[in-house]
Amino acid sequence: MASPLSLIGSLLIMEDIKLILQRFASNIIFSNGLRDPYSSGGVLENISDSVVAIPTINGSHCLDILAANQSSDPDWLVTQRETEIDIIEGWTSKYYADLKAIK
Repeated sequence: MASPLSLIGSLLIMEDIKLILQRFASNIIFSNGLRDPYSSGGVLENISDSVVAIPTINGSHCLDILAANQSSDPDWLVTQRETEIDIIEGWTSKYYADLKAIK
């Protein structure tokens, strides 16, 4: 059983990670399937506009990055992949618009 001090230390480490991500990270999608036993240690809420979390109740480890299978992928997985693609397309569109603005 973890001691109270180690639990507090774990919470402080998670807060440190959150602060680091807020300050230095951009364009990251944290996709967490909540059926994965390690998901509780993952990023489960958005950190910023460009560091986003997409937790899924039925997902498991890496399920969304496996090859798509139209005949067997559940609707929620198709929707999640579409959401991830929309986010990435938004980032790339913004990049090219910013690049065009400085030229």
